[in-house]
Amino acid sequence: MLGLLYTILIGLAAGWLASKIMKGSSSGLLMNLVIGVVGAVLGGLVFGLLGLASYNLLGRLVTATVGAILFILILRKLGRGR
Repeated sequence: MLGLLYTILIGLAAGWLASKIMKGSSSGLLMNLVIGVVGAVLGGLVFGLLGLASYNLLGRLVTATVGAILFILILRKLGRGR
């Protein structure tokens, strides 16, 4: 249960950070959560392919934020992003 709570909190923070870094419009709490959680999965895959892993809260936040930025870039290339 605690792992799910951490995932949600990291997802919210990563989605918010990514939207600020990418200069997107305010997307709201739910969209930040979706972007952050998808970003966490995407970031984990990309970092895993590079042989990198995160073991603490800061590392997971960085991984999720980088993944969320990549997710926003993909959405923009597909014409669906802000």
